[in-house]
This record gives sequence, structure tokens and C-alpha cells, in this order.
Amino acid sequence: MSRSLKIVVADDELDMRDYFQQILPLLGHQVIGVARTGTELVELCVSTHPDLVITDIKMPDMDGIDAASRIYRKEAIPVILVSAYNDPDFIRRAEGDHIMAYLVKPIKQADLEPAIAIALRRFEQFQALRKETDDLKQALEDRKVIEKAKGILMQKAGLNEHDAFRRLQRIASDKNRKLIDIAQTILTAEEALEPPRAN
Repeated sequence: MSRSLKIVVADDELDMRDYFQQILPLLGHQVIGVARTGTELVELCVSTHPDLVITDIKMPDMDGIDAASRIYRKEAIPVILVSAYNDPDFIRRAEGDHIMAYLVKPIKQADLEPAIAIALRRFEQFQALRKETDDLKQALEDRKVIEKAKGILMQKAGLNEHDAFRRLQRIASDKNRKLIDIAQTILTAEEALEPPRAN
């Protein structure tokens, strides 16, 4: 990966903390802080201003999703969540917050590198949305609509995630409209083209 990131990691298991400290430098990144609890993680991020956070969900005192929310209120930092469980409830909660990727343990080096790349790309897209609206809650809602519109473009036009977002941006720029408006138009068009449901 071309860009070297300053990363804070959090996990209540020592072997996972050691694993991240060994693997991330091999991927060209720098681990600038290691936390064992959610509270430690929030404090570390406030003092070190990392480029990325990788955190376990289940930790003593505050879970990774709550910690991510608190961090984001203070500073916009992308977060990758890690869990031993592929729990639908966790995933649902994570979607509502500032989580850019989700990994299930055991984590292989081959999983980590693309997850970091995806998290950064999604974060850049989210930051573009934040510029369009000052309201964080609205930006989170808009992101869900834009993710769906991207999915439609990827399926119908054979684009990857990055190119689908770029196309949305280009159309919005050409039409002098907001990204969310273009995304909603695509969703409406998709609905209009659906075959009628049998009664």
C-alpha cells in the first residue's frame, strides 16, 4: 500500500494486540497506540490523532462500537471493527455509526490489507458527504442511500465500488446537484423498473 498510516489498535486479548503490532508494520503501517479497553481507546485517539482505528467489539467497560461513536464526536477517524462473532445485531449497530469495515476473527494478513483500503475509501466518500451536509446524522442517513445507489451502479454498469462512487460524483457535478439527490434518483428509477409484484 502506498500510504503509510498511523494506527491505534484495541483488543482485550494480549495475543490479538501482539498480532496487530507484528502484522501492521509488515503492511507498511505504524502502530502508534495499543488499548485494552474502550475507555483507553478513546483516550488514546484524543491524544495521538491516528489515521485509522482497528478495534475489537467486546471489551471491558465500553464496547468498540460505543468507543467509535465517542471518538467520532471528537474527531473524524475511520474505524475497522473486529469480532469473534458474525453477529447480525453488531453489524446492524455498526452500520448506524462510523464503522467503515468489519472483520471476523481469526484475521489473516490477506484480509487486513483490503479491509484497510476499503475503510479508507469509504471514509473519503463519507467525508465528501459531510461537506454537503453539516448534520452528522443526516450524513449517516445519506450514506445508506448512496451505498444502495452504488450497489445498483456496480450491478448494472459492471463498476467496482470506487468507480461507482466516482460516477455518482461526476453526475452530481455535471448536473450541479447533491450526491444524495443523484443517489435517490437512481433508487427511484430502479424501483420504477422492477416487475410488478403478484398480489
